[in-house]
Amino acid sequence: MESDITYYGAEGAAMSGGVLVLYCALIIISIVAMWKVFTKAGHPGWASIVPIYNTCVMCDIGGKPMWWVLLMFIPVVNIVVSVLVTIGIAKNFGRGTGTVLGLIFLPFIFLLILGFGSAEYNRVEG
Repeated sequence: MESDITYYGAEGAAMSGGVLVLYCALIIISIVAMWKVFTKAGHPGWASIVPIYNTCVMCDIGGKPMWWVLLMFIPVVNIVVSVLVTIGIAKNFGRGTGTVLGLIFLPFIFLLILGFGSAEYNRVEG
């Protein structure tokens, strides 16, 4: 009976370790992708790893006012603001609705596409 408990404990630990490795890989991919998007938009890449400052830069890239960062601290409003900023980012990179949906649901992939793809940053006012 004790060997069964030990076996399941080792299996659970291995599964947790695998999930942790995947999670860390996604974080690193997201940082690299955001770094490249920031530099393409004319901002310093290191801004992607500074917690609140990167939100300020994302608002700027999306063409939204800086005070919208304060709205990110209000529950439910932050979801709407994030979507609007994402729409602005896609528009400023010359992309459409598909990219917006991709940035919302699979940001680590679509940020890579924006950063390393052929998309060019051209700020669209309005």
